[in-house]
Amino acid sequence: MIKKFLTCGVVGWCLEIIFTAACTMKKHDIRLKGNTSLWMFPIYGMAVLLQPLSRLLKGKPLLLRGSVYTVCIFVTEFITGRLLQKKHACPWDYSEAPLNIDGVIRLDYAPCWFGTGLLYEYILNTMH
Repeated sequence: MIKKFLTCGVVGWCLEIIFTAACTMKKHDIRLKGNTSLWMFPIYGMAVLLQPLSRLLKGKPLLLRGSVYTVCIFVTEFITGRLLQKKHACPWDYSEAPLNIDGVIRLDYAPCWFGTGLLYEYILNTMH
């Protein structure tokens, strides 16, 4: 379980760095500088908790599995975001974005979380 937690943390960090670097292209910044926070490692590491859920969803349609993972990720993002906000340590602030909830969730990120959940499903179910 520790190996899978560490793997999920590293994968999440890498995805976030790639995502934030890609977002800089909107500003025509060709340096493609991505970033993340140390706080994100244990948050992404918690994706290991998707594995028991993925066993329950085995054989179910892709749309259902991805949607369930998206909801789980949104719940985790909301809870961890609110806890970190209380400590003035939340590394993200979506309060200016459309479709945000309390500045810690962006509903328009659902497709990203859908894909991320399925990626974690694949990684966790192929690791030994």
